[in-house]
Amino acid sequence: MDGRKFQRQYKKSISNFKDWEQRPHAEEWILYPENISNRLSLDEVALSDGELYTVLTSKKAKGRKGSIVAIIKGTKSDIVIKHLFKINRKLRLNVKEITLDMAGSMELIAKRCFPNATQVIDRFHVQKLATEALQEIRIQHRWQAIELENNLLAEAKIKKQKPEIEVFENRDTRKQLLARSRYLLYKSREKWTASQNQRAEILFSQYPDLEKAYHLADGLRKIYNQNIKKPVAMLKLAHWFKEVEESGFKSFSVLMKTIMNHYNNILNYFERRSTNASAESFNAKIKNFRLQLRGVRDKAFFLFRLSKLFA
Repeated sequence: MDGRKFQRQYKKSISNFKDWEQRPHAEEWILYPENISNRLSLDEVALSDGELYTVLTSKKAKGRKGSIVAIIKGTKSDIVIKHLFKINRKLRLNVKEITLDMAGSMELIAKRCFPNATQVIDRFHVQKLATEALQEIRIQHRWQAIELENNLLAEAKIKKQKPEIEVFENRDTRKQLLARSRYLLYKSREKWTASQNQRAEILFSQYPDLEKAYHLADGLRKIYNQNIKKPVAMLKLAHWFKEVEESGFKSFSVLMKTIMNHYNNILNYFERRSTNASAESFNAKIKNFRLQLRGVRDKAFFLFRLSKLFA
């Protein structure tokens, strides 16, 4: 049978898509209140053309059938709240914990729709900001190294001489050293390979500020990795704040203020060490499913198929 013909037959007859009760409003919102549990994850995902949808999933289902509680078009808090209010209030009040990112709209949605739930800001969003603050410093040095090399090449061209570009013992030029150090800065020292250890030693000898910034990012990672209680985490974060203030790095200072603005919800992680990993995993499944279909043409039918698999 012709593939396209089978696809049409599946959509119109075999799949029962035309009888799906949520079909009339699927492109705007779908709800599965029966899947709600006392621990939820709230996140956003792009279905097609960068258009964002707010996704509420149950941790109890562990990314399998029964995961989807709600998928709502957009991230505007008032619209998402309006649709989530369609879920029975008693069910919403039974939710004890909800993990989310640092977006203000997500916090407002969680507060209004699940007032009894403890909000937990995902650790990986905080660590990602720390890594981005570190990478910003590396990128600044890299642009300076590119400019320096360009000037050397231009000067050598004028003098009609061979350019004298510095090469380190691992055969990296300064520009290459900063470009190739990107991935090692994401990892803790214990996970570095021999070549990465050598590159890091050269990098930190040339740029002591990068070493200091790396220690700050790694220090925050270590706080999260330790199996400690909330009061101990508060103390360790206070010490980390002091180190940030002493460092003078603007990017880390912005990160510190961001953490302070969400302080209580970030510290709630240390109560049960809950993360938004289940939501991120579910988002990855959506993206993989979208990739297999080579994009999303009919959003309602795409959401119908998602519901069959995960709702």
